[in-house]
Amino acid sequence: MSAGRSYAPVDPDTLPPDPSFDAERGPAIPAERLTTQALRARFGQVIDWQVEQSGDGRVFVADRPLRPAAVLIGLREHAQGLRVLLTVRSAHLQDHAGQISFPGGGVEPGDIDPVAAALREAREELRLDAAGIEVLGTLPPYRTVSSFLVTPVVGLIPADMPVRADPDEVEEAFEVPLQFLMDSANHQRRLVVQEERPRALYAIEYAAQRRYLIWGATAAMLRNFYRFLCAGHRVA
Repeated sequence: MSAGRSYAPVDPDTLPPDPSFDAERGPAIPAERLTTQALRARFGQVIDWQVEQSGDGRVFVADRPLRPAAVLIGLREHAQGLRVLLTVRSAHLQDHAGQISFPGGGVEPGDIDPVAAALREAREELRLDAAGIEVLGTLPPYRTVSSFLVTPVVGLIPADMPVRADPDEVEEAFEVPLQFLMDSANHQRRLVVQEERPRALYAIEYAAQRRYLIWGATAAMLRNFYRFLCAGHRVA
């Protein structure tokens, strides 16, 4: 997603860690709180909680209007536990080529709300059947440096639902265990200075068939998902 302005590229592997993060890291979310039943119950609760990072969309351009967008945090149901569906953006794309992201994009005129936008984008990028996805709820919107206001939509995807990546947009689709992503020991916060302004970036490194580095807005939204679950179970 892009609003027409590019910034100097960031290599997250070269960024130093934020030494203050360990004091804020928090505990791992227990496995019994990461089941479909537990997540349904959490989204059914109304509990005050603090978003750790709402975004940095006004860091560089304070007067630029934010464009609405949405992503799908898709949870695939497997016998071994829930897994989060992620994509590697195609290398030929103009913006964020090769980066890891959730399926998603800008809210279009035909979308009745961010949930509809997230499901439409998931259908276009991964050929997911929106009718078979159980939407659990949404997380607070996240502001990006490219001036999008992104609503994360959390949904359950049956394990047997086919995933067929559109090569024009997605190089690869892969899954990461939710328990791994909700273990704060796997979370990192790194420091970067752009346009003479310091800010922090979240990152999560995962090794499977190859190394995957989830960072930036995608990692920050996962961190906010973690905070949401912490509040629901009073472990923060």
